[in-house]
Amino acid sequence: MLRGIYTGASGMLAQDAKMDAIANNLANVDKTAYKKDIAIFKSFPEMLIRRINESGLGVTPAGSYDAAPYVGKLGTGVELNEVFTNFEQGSLQRTENSFDLALEGKGFFTVMTERGERYSRDGSFTINQDGILMTHNGNPVMGENGIIQVHHNNFIVNERGEIVVNGDLSAEARDVVSMSSNNWSNPIVIDKLKLVDFENIREIKKEGDSMYRETEYSGPPIPPGELKVIQGFLEKSNINIVREMVDMIEVQRSYEANQKTVTSHDQTLGKLINEVAR
Repeated sequence: MLRGIYTGASGMLAQDAKMDAIANNLANVDKTAYKKDIAIFKSFPEMLIRRINESGLGVTPAGSYDAAPYVGKLGTGVELNEVFTNFEQGSLQRTENSFDLALEGKGFFTVMTERGERYSRDGSFTINQDGILMTHNGNPVMGENGIIQVHHNNFIVNERGEIVVNGDLSAEARDVVSMSSNNWSNPIVIDKLKLVDFENIREIKKEGDSMYRETEYSGPPIPPGELKVIQGFLEKSNINIVREMVDMIEVQRSYEANQKTVTSHDQTLGKLINEVAR
């Protein structure tokens, strides 16, 4: 009787954790490059059930004999195994903003924070008064040569992540030059975005604000494979609102079913103690 209560309670806890993941997904559906969280569960060890006080012999397991024949298996509950992040590519949205960058493929931008280098796919950047390319949280974007410094509208980022300026123009003229490289007679690569990937991307951890950090299990950052940088676009979240709403309804019903199981076992146990035992 108590085992049934524990099993139902473990199911309620599991569904509560899954609801938290879904609620977080829905709250970040409009967040640039947000990646969906999925709650993964594992079952507790199953127990073998046998009949007792049995006259005669049964076969359990196959090939042996036992006076308590094998009936079946009993599940003992479920627990949260991990919250898995789905890094599936989100759709790209055109913004026509030269400071917006999107990644197509597997990889991350590198951003310098107070806690050290962190990694993000959110390419919604801006520049400060010193011309430093930054996130909207005020963290500088890193290039292979260090912090990236540009001028207003005087740069192009190509698909390889190289930052190109027109070497024939003065700083003042660069501020008003067309972004089309066809108008440039002397393009110069001043730096390249520090783009990274991980051997075991599943093990990197979220830190909020679309930031990730490496762990001992993810391994250190490595050069990305097939990865393109697209200027003037942003990557949207990979959340499907309809799918999340369906999952939320499913979780609510599963939670209620486990709740009824606990209530039923509790009522039966109360009747056993208060009526039958008397």
